[in-house]
Amino acid sequence: MPSGIRPATAPSRSLSTCGKLGRLFFMPSAISHAIVATAIGKVVKPKQVPWWYWALGAAVSAAPDLDVIGFHFGVRYGDFLGHRGFTHSLFFAALLAGLVTIALVGQSQISRWRLFLYLFLATASHGILDAMTNGGLGVAFFSPFTNARYFFPFHPIKVSPIGVGRFFSARGLAVIQSEAQWLWVPSAAVFAVATLVRRAISSGPGHRQT
Repeated sequence: MPSGIRPATAPSRSLSTCGKLGRLFFMPSAISHAIVATAIGKVVKPKQVPWWYWALGAAVSAAPDLDVIGFHFGVRYGDFLGHRGFTHSLFFAALLAGLVTIALVGQSQISRWRLFLYLFLATASHGILDAMTNGGLGVAFFSPFTNARYFFPFHPIKVSPIGVGRFFSARGLAVIQSEAQWLWVPSAAVFAVATLVRRAISSGPGHRQT
C-alpha cells in the first residue's frame, strides 16, 4: 500500500445506490478546484501568460468530474469509469495535460514543459482534494493499473453535494465555510507568497525592475 494514504472502505448503502448518486454525491465544489488551480498556476507560470492560461487551468481542474455522466448510463460509482475512478487518476492527469499541450504547440510562447507541468498539477489536484473529503468513495489514483480507491489520512474538507439547489442550502453554506478554511485561504496565501517572491526576484541585482 502506498505510504500516507489508506484504502477506502466500502460505500454505505445510500452511496451504493446509483439512482441516489445520480441526484446527490459529493466532492469539493468546482469553484474550489479552480481556486486551487489558480494558485498552482501562479507558482508555475512564466512572467507573461495569455488569459487562456488561467482558463485552461480552471477547466482541467474540473474535468475529472465529467465522469458523473456515467451515472446516466448505468455506470456504478466503484467502476473503472465510475465517479472518482479513472478520470481522477494520475495517469489521466498526465494524459489530459499531454494532449492539451500538444494541441497548443505553436500557439503560445509558454514552454511546453512548463505548460504540461501546470496542466498536470491542476488536473491531479482534483483527485488530491477529493481524497481529503469526508464522504463518498476514495480516489483511484493509480488507475488504470488498479481500481483501488484511497483517502488521505487527513480529510477535513466537507463534501459538497452536486446540484445548484442543494449547494445553496444550509448544507451548502457549511461546505463553503469548510472549503474557504481548507482551500481558499491556503490558496490565497500561496498566490500571495508566489507574487512576492517573483517581485523580489525581478527587482533583485541583475534584473530590470518591472
